[in-house]
Amino acid sequence: MATVNFSVPDDVKREFQETFADENKSAIIARLMRQAVEERRRQRRRAAAIDALLELRQRQRPATDEEIADARRAVRP
Repeated sequence: MATVNFSVPDDVKREFQETFADENKSAIIARLMRQAVEERRRQRRRAAAIDALLELRQRQRPATDEEIADARRAVRP
């Protein structure tokens, strides 16, 4: 098990200590760190997906008004 050392503002530490007084603070910090890592991974996946969509959009020719109208008529009852 690793030991980490972070500096945080005094008010944050005080509020954390009060809020989680009867809990395992190491476990809480570990859970928060895991959540932060997963959130960062999600952000990177979203950014990659957006980049891929934008790249695909740049390679596609815009549909004409006539093509759009034809597509609408094709799916309407």
